[in-house]
Amino acid sequence: MTEASKMVEVGAKEVTAREATSECTIHMTPAACAELVKGTTKGNPLEAAKVAGLLAAKRTPDLLPFCHPIAITGAAIELEPDPNAGTIRVRATVKANDRTGVEMEALTATAVAALSLYDTAKAFDRAAEITGLHLLSKSGGKSGSYRRN
Repeated sequence: MTEASKMVEVGAKEVTAREATSECTIHMTPAACAELVKGTTKGNPLEAAKVAGLLAAKRTPDLLPFCHPIAITGAAIELEPDPNAGTIRVRATVKANDRTGVEMEALTATAVAALSLYDTAKAFDRAAEITGLHLLSKSGGKSGSYRRN
């Protein structure tokens, strides 16, 4: 018989300041990217993506069964559009004072912000693609700091 699924016990861990940043890139045609930057009849897709990412960070434990609910103290979504290249870089930073890290919250926020952009981009470019979702850095906790090279 396999072991039952369970959340890791974190009650004995020390509360520390935690921070994580992740990023990905959505690729599309330059014309499609220009449309997103310009805005559509639905509104501003870039602002909608930022809001979607923030909401996703807060809902991470509802989506991923092994994530603990944590007290997020701050979150930011940054978008870096490059219409000439047809790309938008999506970056999320999440902060908390808690017993477990915020890497999954940052990754979830980044992914959902990119999905929100894709939702608009698909009207202009069905071949739009989200690539390179990864953790850039994390700090806090027993395992210390990490920074991607």
